[in-house]
Amino acid sequence: MQSFHFGKGTTGGGDMARKNLRLLLFLVLFCSWIHLICSTTNADDLTVLLALKAQWQNTPPNWGKSSDPCGLPWDGVTCDNNSRVTGLGLSGMNIKGLLQREIAGLTELTYLVLSLNKDLNGSIPPQLGSLPNLNTLILAGCGLSGSIPDELGNLTELTFLLSYCRSYQGLNSNNFRGNIPASLGKLSKLRWLDVSENQLYGSLPVSTNTTPGLDLLFKCKHFHFSKNQLSGTIPDKLFSSNMSLIHILFDDNKFNGSIPSTVGLVQTIEALRLDRNSFSGNVPSTLNNITQLSELNLAYNELDGPLPNLTGMNFLSYIDLSNNSFAALAAPDWFLTLSSLTTLIIKNGPLQGTVPPNLFGLPQLEQVDLRNNAFNGTLYLGTSVSPTLELVNLEDNKIESLTTSPYQKRLMLNGTPACNNAPVLSILGYCKFQPQPPYSTPTYCGGVLCPSKQKLKPRSCNCAVPYEGIITFKAPSFSDLSNANANLFESLEVELCQTLNLSNGSVSLHDIGFDQSTGYLLVPVSFFPSEGTEFSRSDIRRIGFVMTNHTFESPTNFGTYLFSENPYPFPAHEIRINIGVIVGIAISCSVLVLGLVWSAIYAIKQKKRAQRAMELSKPFASWIPRESDGGGAPQLKGARWFYFDEIKKCTNSFSESNEIGSGGYGRVYKGMLPDGQVLAIKRAQQGSMQGAHEFKTEIELLSRVHHKNLVSLIGFCYEQGEQMLVYEYMPNGTLRESLSGKTSVHLDWTRRLQTALGSAKGLAYLHELANPPIIHRDVKSTNILLDENLVAKVADFGLSKMVADSEKGHVSTQVKGTLGYLDPEYYMTQLLTDKSDVYSFGVVMLELITAKPPLNKGKYIVREVHMAMDKNDQDYYGLREVMDPSLLNVGRLVGFTGFLELAMRCLEELSTNRPRMSEVVKEIEAILQAHGIATSTTSASSSATDFGASHYGAPRHPLYSDVSSSSQDISYSNSFDYSSGYALSTKIEPK
Repeated sequence: MQSFHFGKGTTGGGDMARKNLRLLLFLVLFCSWIHLICSTTNADDLTVLLALKAQWQNTPPNWGKSSDPCGLPWDGVTCDNNSRVTGLGLSGMNIKGLLQREIAGLTELTYLVLSLNKDLNGSIPPQLGSLPNLNTLILAGCGLSGSIPDELGNLTELTFLLSYCRSYQGLNSNNFRGNIPASLGKLSKLRWLDVSENQLYGSLPVSTNTTPGLDLLFKCKHFHFSKNQLSGTIPDKLFSSNMSLIHILFDDNKFNGSIPSTVGLVQTIEALRLDRNSFSGNVPSTLNNITQLSELNLAYNELDGPLPNLTGMNFLSYIDLSNNSFAALAAPDWFLTLSSLTTLIIKNGPLQGTVPPNLFGLPQLEQVDLRNNAFNGTLYLGTSVSPTLELVNLEDNKIESLTTSPYQKRLMLNGTPACNNAPVLSILGYCKFQPQPPYSTPTYCGGVLCPSKQKLKPRSCNCAVPYEGIITFKAPSFSDLSNANANLFESLEVELCQTLNLSNGSVSLHDIGFDQSTGYLLVPVSFFPSEGTEFSRSDIRRIGFVMTNHTFESPTNFGTYLFSENPYPFPAHEIRINIGVIVGIAISCSVLVLGLVWSAIYAIKQKKRAQRAMELSKPFASWIPRESDGGGAPQLKGARWFYFDEIKKCTNSFSESNEIGSGGYGRVYKGMLPDGQVLAIKRAQQGSMQGAHEFKTEIELLSRVHHKNLVSLIGFCYEQGEQMLVYEYMPNGTLRESLSGKTSVHLDWTRRLQTALGSAKGLAYLHELANPPIIHRDVKSTNILLDENLVAKVADFGLSKMVADSEKGHVSTQVKGTLGYLDPEYYMTQLLTDKSDVYSFGVVMLELITAKPPLNKGKYIVREVHMAMDKNDQDYYGLREVMDPSLLNVGRLVGFTGFLELAMRCLEELSTNRPRMSEVVKEIEAILQAHGIATSTTSASSSATDFGASHYGAPRHPLYSDVSSSSQDISYSNSFDYSSGYALSTKIEPK
């Protein structure tokens, strides 16, 4: 077959090539004209997309395969029901070219995400400021330059503005210059402002009588201005009590003057980084007002006066006050009061005298770095060194000797007189550099070799082409990278897999370490495809979008992050134009014209038949009422179909005042029907919506479970591109909110036992009475709700799995759940059983004792309780230090020992050693009744509804009745230790 080569050749060959080229161009233009006529995409939007395709290199391969980006979707293009382009997301596509002003022609655009395209150059076109609906603008990781245009201040719907980049491993930084525009102060809905790692200069703009400023961004949570050339003083006016900032990252700029005292007015701050600037003067005492502060970094400035007094800042976990000019003093008393402290760094500081030995006993301490101070005398680490302490660095002090200590980890004393006075210290390794080995995901693949560009997937040992990059965490609350914190990195892997919808083990971390120049935690990461050896372009685009728009919420201990990537090596496809192509185009065009005529005639004749066929193809077609039904809302086993307009009206158009919760799935709104019934409406956001069949399956599951300790599904909405579930409203919120003091509900010990009993009954019903059985898979304190009578009800069945008879009690499935509650056996084997729920419930039981979340500042509640347990303590079993303070000093807690031991049995590593939920129910009932506490508030009544007599005829079960009750089918008896309230046995047998 003859091919066309557009190069030099003979004259005759050149003439023939030119004729063929003219024919090809004519056919292409003709077909394009035909496509334009038939395209459903708005003509103006189509023109813009075609212009972008013509001017950019490396657009997705399916751009141009059709001239209908909405009807035959182009990768990265999102459209609404009117075929208007509403989203353009091309993260990580290796786009080359300029950021085109033509994008402003997409007037219905709501999000523009072009992140991680290092060869996307040029400046931000001012025309982007004319997009009235744009709420997300992410240009992170590109090669852009110029200034940030004032016109961006006109984007009044904007909630995300990110234009940072990491210049790491060949990635080009954005190179924005100039001032931060004062007009950004008009973005009243902005929640995230990140312009870090550019070359911006000048001062921070605040409002005047005639101009806006950053001080007006009351809803903003994040000010990320790190690593620029910003200078001048920080205006006092920048901060006020009206602000809701949680991260203020101003590190590595050229700010000077004093730290404004008004920063203490923003009591929501969790991370404050002002390091690597030129601040001077005293640290303002108002810092003590920021009671939620977790990370404080003031290092590498010119601050003087006394060290700041941080007494009472009980959430502080990470402190760095290094390299300032503070006045000389002994170690301050507040060193010993910070119970959450993991990291204390004061290098080149003012400290003198002896090192206080009690410092090393702080319960969560991981690292103490006090090198190059003036400590002297004898170093004594005390007898109760924290088991989590991994590093004590006292290099270049004046310490003369070391008292014998049981501490066996990294103690660094080189540069002190003690190393000369006692040569044995060198033998012990205390007087030489002790590097900390970096953490990497363990792999056990032996000598398996992979082809070029492919690498080993650690857990499966398969070869694939990974998508690689670096996650830079700017404010981690820990500093220990040893295996003692391996659970933190494992939790990060699991969270990434779940958020990115990758199979378990598809994320590998390697050579994790801290950047010594910035203090940032650098986590090189490799994402592997769940199946096959390569990611598709849509996969890379999706991962890039999630990692740059912060859909991925990192575990609490890691804090805020940036993501930079290595461009993915997409397979190259050579395109050759030959005679066959021309013939194919000609035939296709002819067929297209004839097809259009035939289709028009056929559409007119078969309109009704087509509509009926379309209805039948919808998974909800069988639920939709016929016209003869009068258009009433359909019913499904008691779950009502709500129309979108009904939901919109009862939530006041989804107003913020009606919003009562949010998460990765979307938002929850309170609503009221005209008859006064109060509802809780869970509205899925675009990225978390299921397919129609999956959504239908979840509704069918929810509609078949009925128990007084399960939140009832009232109805659902599947209309206008929305997926919403409508539940009964629970006025007293979640168990976690009550335990953390975020509501007015106070749970005493008795009420906590009753809450545990109620939620255990709900889970036992799912496991043993639902037909088929259901495994919840996401048991946690935020999924246990309290009604107006404080009766506990289990909620949120979005991850639940039904267990068919053929599966014999377990399901092989991708690991899903919530970090801290996840069953380790399920995580390792991917075999889900009802005992996985039992493990998660055991974690909830420990929450009832401690009021702490399962993962709290690097500590895992299960491990902390296990380490603290002391059976010789008859009152609190050795848990005084980790218990909820409100439970102490109120007398002996009835049944406490039995409840704790039951929790630890639920948390056994092997599922075979854990009790079933029905056994948990009986043991908690026994604890309550042994001490004369009524269980009627949580016990189900004798009605079929309360006992979950489902639509499939599940029988009532005596495990949900009183100890003395029985039935005609089953009898049982208990024996238990009345002194502890701990049930020793439960016997169930047929009559």
